[in-house]
Amino acid sequence: MRPVYRFFLFACFAFSTVILFAQTETKHYKIAVFSPIYLDSVFDGDTYKAGINNLPKSVLPGLDFYNGVMMAIDSLQQEGAAIEVMIYDTKSTSINSIIQKNELNDVSLIIASFTNRAEIKSLAGLALLKKIPLISSTFPNDGGVNNNPYFVVINSTLRTHCEELYKHLQKYYATGNIVMFRKKGLVEDMIQSVFNESAKATASIPLKIKTVELSDTFNTRNVLFALDSTKKNVVICGTINEAFGLRLVRALSSAPDYLSVAIGMPTWDGIKDLDKPDCKGIEIVYSTPYNPSRTDKTSLSFIANYKLKYSGRPSDMAFKGFESMYHFTKLLLAHDQNSINFLSEKSYKLFNDFDIRAVKNRSTNNTDYLENRKLYFIKKADGTIKSVN
Repeated sequence: MRPVYRFFLFACFAFSTVILFAQTETKHYKIAVFSPIYLDSVFDGDTYKAGINNLPKSVLPGLDFYNGVMMAIDSLQQEGAAIEVMIYDTKSTSINSIIQKNELNDVSLIIASFTNRAEIKSLAGLALLKKIPLISSTFPNDGGVNNNPYFVVINSTLRTHCEELYKHLQKYYATGNIVMFRKKGLVEDMIQSVFNESAKATASIPLKIKTVELSDTFNTRNVLFALDSTKKNVVICGTINEAFGLRLVRALSSAPDYLSVAIGMPTWDGIKDLDKPDCKGIEIVYSTPYNPSRTDKTSLSFIANYKLKYSGRPSDMAFKGFESMYHFTKLLLAHDQNSINFLSEKSYKLFNDFDIRAVKNRSTNNTDYLENRKLYFIKKADGTIKSVN
């Protein structure tokens, strides 16, 4: 039986609690992990129903996150960590029902791979009530949470990406012909407003950015009209719409007489079509909170162990699951109830650096949530990563 199906058979009968106790008299900690595994879509009762080659794509991200978490638990168990871990499939069990049953009463840490805003507020409210960290590992959204210093956003918000992108442009591209291409929309208005706010707040010379609004069906001529054939053009995609971004890069690629660099939004990390021939010749830059390097000793060890256990290569979600479980559990073990103040500590660094800071409410100056502001800027061309800043 292939490893993924062995996992599902285990999950069907053993979900949702994994119990690990160190053989010592030390205090043990209870940790809750939430991930969308969609068990109901692959099992009918105790019978696996998806077929050998028909595992739904919707299952894979949550499954990979879970696999990473389980590998971290294996490592922590080998180290004698005094922990009890409860794992919940958020697509089979309601978060609200778990809270109402008081299953999380004595939890010291919550780790979650969210998929929608509705799930966030309930757990964030519980974290605030219990004064324990809730680590949101994957969903790039504050979920409307405010006045909650125990809610931790690892996958940085769009506002943070834009603020840090403005600084990056100031440092590396300030002398170019900078043009932001955008479409109509509320998100696009927000992106532009963050750039405008950054320009007003900077202690340096503000960037000179020309803004051009285009329709969804714009053509190459619409783009070239705003470019300068005598200078390097720094083309900012002012929307998270992937189709718009891809169309923009294709327009730049079709005009090799114009020296251009395409500056994208964080959504560009998942656009595989940017690596195709119709996007060749264009340098692409975008930001991500997750370092894509997989050549360091820790990453190579994880890849090898994952392949040995699951007969496959770990996805980004597996890396996130492993890091979230191991890094923040080690901080809990080291700092107990004070771990919320040490979330950026580098003692237990695995794949990424974290710079977790309080996001202040502009009206009250209270902490709305904590957010990772460490971003990596990826520079790639023709599908190959050239550098990571």
